[in-house]
Amino acid sequence: MTRFGKHLDRSLKSLTDEAVSMALRDSNLEKKDLQAAWVGNVGAGVISGQVCVPGQVVLREMGIGKIPVVNVENACASSATAFQQACTMVTLGAYDIVLACGMEKLFNEDKQKTFSVYSGGVDIDKTDALLADIEAKLIAHGLKVDTEGAGGSRSLFIDIYVSWALDHMQKYGTTREQLAAVSAKNSVHGSLNPYAQYREVISIEDVLKSREVMWPLTLPMCSPIGDGASAVIIVSEKKARELGMARMVKVEASLLSSGYDYSDDEAAPPQQGANEIYGFAGLGPEDLDCVELHDASAISEIMYYEYLGLCSPGEGGALIESGNTQLGGKIPVNTSGGLMRKGHPVGATGTAQIFELIQQLRGEAGERQVKDARIALAENGGGYIGTDIAALVMTILTKS
Repeated sequence: MTRFGKHLDRSLKSLTDEAVSMALRDSNLEKKDLQAAWVGNVGAGVISGQVCVPGQVVLREMGIGKIPVVNVENACASSATAFQQACTMVTLGAYDIVLACGMEKLFNEDKQKTFSVYSGGVDIDKTDALLADIEAKLIAHGLKVDTEGAGGSRSLFIDIYVSWALDHMQKYGTTREQLAAVSAKNSVHGSLNPYAQYREVISIEDVLKSREVMWPLTLPMCSPIGDGASAVIIVSEKKARELGMARMVKVEASLLSSGYDYSDDEAAPPQQGANEIYGFAGLGPEDLDCVELHDASAISEIMYYEYLGLCSPGEGGALIESGNTQLGGKIPVNTSGGLMRKGHPVGATGTAQIFELIQQLRGEAGERQVKDARIALAENGGGYIGTDIAALVMTILTKS
């Protein structure tokens, strides 16, 4: 992957070339060995106007043509979806060597363009109803805000995360200090990651004193916009043996699902997804050595602790306080720094999570290495419809 950050002077082509070239060198393969490619991206059509064939455009610039190229747009789960689909085609025997990558440029002098990318991650025919529903929830919590700022002066999703945070705080007693602890923990991890957008260490006090985006969330409690690219090469077991490949990481299971209208007595889509992938892999949360999850906000990480079964419902705040999700703890989470510190160039996020976990399972993560890591899980969600996510990808990787 490239370092995530503000790359106003670089193009999608340049960023993608860097990541894909790194993946090819790492696997000791050449461009001509690739049989197909899946490319995740969300914002190019809005930010640069490059619609229809962004994957073909960036790969052709590298001299990669002729092969099938599938463009994948699936909100924040775009390149995770690209990865899952690429793995599926290899498993089915259609190909032996394929590429999955993600790319994004979100920094733009016109911030409205950037915010409009996020505003499209919901059912736009129901945006007014969504904002009215959020406003009603915030008023019920005693908070009055200008919802007209959603999508204008801030991402629409900030309002959603605030409503989640207030609900969790009211229902379970989760504190603002616990939210800040997520950001502080991830800043320590991000400081050890040379690819991270933000590398300074911040304390819980620093987080709480930072600029308020919308109560109870401060700026470090929210993932930033960013530019970057990431890439993964998937090879069939048969071809890997033929080529004598080493340092392999195995995909035990990769699940793509969508949100749905569920009743109060049903599991939420992320919890349902976790249950399914554990069943597919024949593993449970107790078997995991490290996790990369979608911490688009501090409350997101706390809620996903619970959805993934790392703790019981309502105990996410206590789990972050315990220290068990930091390096050296029982189950380190977001050793990359997560979206909040590594950065969140939307289309590149999913395969960047896979990149981090591959480093961990190979024992090549340097100062942020999880000792004896053998089993890892990536969770990447995207969009929002109804009362939950629109798209969800979960992947379990093991050291081979």
